[in-house]
Amino acid sequence: MQDFFENEGKGSSILQKSPVICCRLFEKKERRDDMVREAAMLHIKEGLEQEFEEAFRQAAPIISGMKGYITHSLSKCMEETHKYLLLVEWETLEDHTEGFRGSSEYQEWKALLHRFYTPFPTVEHFQDV
Repeated sequence: MQDFFENEGKGSSILQKSPVICCRLFEKKERRDDMVREAAMLHIKEGLEQEFEEAFRQAAPIISGMKGYITHSLSKCMEETHKYLLLVEWETLEDHTEGFRGSSEYQEWKALLHRFYTPFPTVEHFQDV
């Protein structure tokens, strides 16, 4: 992130410095000991990677505005460029599984992103130990 701030306004972007895609800088909420980390390995249809990244930039504000959202990151695999790792931190499991997934905002997220996946990703939830 330091490179981003040092080069901001000089024609450089964080995408040139890192495989992590930062759609915009969101204010992180304070982390709790019992927070939940959602993890999904996303396999994108080959040849649609750039289009997916743009759609993800459009979708990021949707998830970041949800109750219980803390932060997220999307990282591109260096060995298999059609593979991405999505990590989202939530205050509770229910904030993701019931709140976000049961919302009209999820339908917007789904319309923007789900067409890129092959196969549809398995989503798992983790807590720090």
